Amino acid sequence: MSCTDARYSFELYPPRTERAAATLPATIDRLAAVHPDFISVTYGAGGSSRTASLDVLRYIIEHTDVSAMAHLTCVGSSHEEAHRLIREFLDAGIRRFLAVRGDPPADLPAGEDGIGDIRTTAELVQLIHRVQAERAPYGELSVPGLPAQAVLEHREHVQIAVAAFPNGHPSSHSISQDIDALLAKQAAGANLGITQLFFHAEDYLHFAQRAAEAGVTFPILPGIMPVTSPARLKRMLELSGEDLPSDLAIELEVEPTDEGRREIGIDWAARLGRRLLDGGAPGLHLYTFNQHEAVLSMLDRIGVLPEGGAEHTHTPKKSATEKEPA
Repeated sequence: MSCTDARYSFELYPPRTERAAATLPATIDRLAAVHPDFISVTYGAGGSSRTASLDVLRYIIEHTDVSAMAHLTCVGSSHEEAHRLIREFLDAGIRRFLAVRGDPPADLPAGEDGIGDIRTTAELVQLIHRVQAERAPYGELSVPGLPAQAVLEHREHVQIAVAAFPNGHPSSHSISQDIDALLAKQAAGANLGITQLFFHAEDYLHFAQRAAEAGVTFPILPGIMPVTSPARLKRMLELSGEDLPSDLAIELEVEPTDEGRREIGIDWAARLGRRLLDGGAPGLHLYTFNQHEAVLSMLDRIGVLPEGGAEHTHTPKKSATEKEPA
């Protein structure tokens, strides 16, 4: 794919402090200004950030022209609770979801797994489709001259993304098992993949090729992030379980200034993103850590941003009562 034609998306997490909540709207506005395909918002296991996630999603819907993607997890949910939550997101205007299994709480009593009624991501994918079908089974379209009759209009569908693991899920025994899991999610109705964080382009490119050869037909977006400090790198490795990228780690450790480390991380991510796009990736999904500067600088260096680049100014979303000039 040409870099100039590349699509990109961003991930945020719900703010954890009042200060973070106060600054997040400005970050969302800056990210929305470059017209991403969507902005996703994470969701804590067991509903730990339900209200905060929905607040961020509503801000995206009400104040930008960007599509919002809600994360949903299996862990700790009954069918009834999951059904209610999915319906709440749909009623808020969400039409994109990332369905993931999630990790059980660390403090579970002996003998409990904490997963809940929904055991697999594939079951969650099926449930999202079912709730949407129940909520909006069809639309009616009047037929001119036949006021008493109608024809069925095409039902509105949802996009459901699922996680992919270029270097293997921690609980899997082989890449083949991970690809089999993707095929099961596809059979359940998933239509997009987003990868866990990784650090080398070949990890993604080899995985995507094997998945396509096995029959995975939906696009798989590589998930990457500018890592701008040794502490951030350590945290990313803890979350992802990936092996230490020694060359990046050494560069970040020996650089004495924060600005120099930021430059290293952005340049590393830009080179990775360009290699992925040149290798055929359908786009890039950027983990932002709720900061816009690094990811926008990275995309600007790759050459994928609209005119104005990282300095582009956001135009607020028009209200429903505003009209375009004649």
